[in-house]
Amino acid sequence: MKAEVKTQGAPAAIGPYVQGVRVGNLLFLSGQIALDPATGQLLDGTVAQQTERVIENLKAVLEAGGSDLGRVLRTTVYLVDMGAFSEMNGVYGKYFAQAPPARSTVAVAALPRGAQVEIDAIAEVSS
Repeated sequence: MKAEVKTQGAPAAIGPYVQGVRVGNLLFLSGQIALDPATGQLLDGTVAQQTERVIENLKAVLEAGGSDLGRVLRTTVYLVDMGAFSEMNGVYGKYFAQAPPARSTVAVAALPRGAQVEIDAIAEVSS
């Protein structure tokens, strides 16, 4: 059975999708960009600052879905500038220091709202 996961701790969806979907013991999170959940505005900052906001947004959706960063199985990182990989990776590594998930990193031409980084995730939850 599919159940929508929704929280005010992360930005509302800006299109026809949901923040997350729980199916069985898996939680699928939509991509997050560095939107401030309170204002809906993009954080105008460095890739490192945007990555931190993105992961905090993911963390809020994970918690609303009964999971946490330690239970993330896989992420995909989308970067507008692959030259910023090291900057993103430094922040990412702080959040996923122990038993990091599988990950792909992809260079893209552009992201919504002019964001520099977007991350989606798949996590496990308790049955």
